[in-house]
Amino acid sequence: MMKKDEIAIRVRDVKKDFVLPREKLGGVRGKLFGMQTKEVQQALRGVSFDVKKGEFFGILGRNGSGKSTMLKILADIYRATSGSVEHHGKLVPFIELGVGFHPDLSGRENVYLNGAMLGYSNAEIDKKYDEIVRFAELEEFMDQKLKNYSSGMQVRLAFSVATRAQADILLVDEVLAVGDAAFQRKSYEFFKELKRKKRTVVFVTHDMKAVEEYCDRAVLIEGGEVVFDGDAGEAARRYTDLFNKVDGGVKRGVADESVWVSSASATAGEKVRAEIEVSANEDVGDLTMGFVVRTVTDEVVAAVNTMNAKKGAVKKFAIKAGKKKRVVFEVDNFFGNGTYNLGYVLRSNDATRTYEINKRFAEFTSVRQDALYPVVLPAELKIEDVK
Repeated sequence: MMKKDEIAIRVRDVKKDFVLPREKLGGVRGKLFGMQTKEVQQALRGVSFDVKKGEFFGILGRNGSGKSTMLKILADIYRATSGSVEHHGKLVPFIELGVGFHPDLSGRENVYLNGAMLGYSNAEIDKKYDEIVRFAELEEFMDQKLKNYSSGMQVRLAFSVATRAQADILLVDEVLAVGDAAFQRKSYEFFKELKRKKRTVVFVTHDMKAVEEYCDRAVLIEGGEVVFDGDAGEAARRYTDLFNKVDGGVKRGVADESVWVSSASATAGEKVRAEIEVSANEDVGDLTMGFVVRTVTDEVVAAVNTMNAKKGAVKKFAIKAGKKKRVVFEVDNFFGNGTYNLGYVLRSNDATRTYEINKRFAEFTSVRQDALYPVVLPAELKIEDVK
């Protein structure tokens, strides 16, 4: 039990409802009174946790779980429907970076504008200005209008302004992925320095490697409720396990014991390559395997399967009892900057049976700038006998 003077943030039984209006009622009654039906969406269902001063604290959860809603309540962007939140010390949110930027003002003018929103005087920004610009690596562009900046340049500038804030508590929402690979490394170094200095950080992310590296402790939110509060590594493991229970309860590796994935590996460089070995304990025919590439925020950016691959399309394959097949996936690494998850699904050719599914069996990082996101990857898929 934490002592009161050790607590940076205390959250108790926080609930948050969103009221969604529906279409107006028809008929005379609707015309006279303009009445609407309403749907109440419960985003948070009684969340409680404490964050200790000097702690790097993670909030984990799948899309729609309520984790970002909780962070916005901590930042006073949303008001809780019920419950209480208290924090001790100055709090700065790294959420929705660049909110308040004006496209028709120059980068220089936006630094002062954004600084004012963070509570700085012009004199204080004068002292920090060179440091802000140097960190953002935008020395040559500060007198250009912001609307001529790329989205990455805008986020780098906003991130750089926010990092100058002298805060006791920082709220961080997925900002480690801003900019190119070099700037991402700089961002990670900034957060490592925060950890070394024992600053209090509340960190929302889908990057479980970052959770394990930075966080001292974490909560896992599912369906608007805290389902785990404790060691960060264990929270990350439980988060990953959530993705192994999808498609109507099919669990990875035990969906159907007649055929299963016995091993999987992936590498990334100029090409992204994965090898999946499929084993069977009885004759199984008409199989298809698909691969899906997702961002760390779970957005699908590309997909391919053995039926629609442009190279080496096999339509379907079969495995004899006691034998194995190897499915080889390979594609040029032309993805945009960032970290991606590679998943697979093994199904019958007519999609009536799912043998195994894993949304995150491997992770790779791309440093390419010229991103293309095809619906079907121009990948090569081959089926090989395993000796």
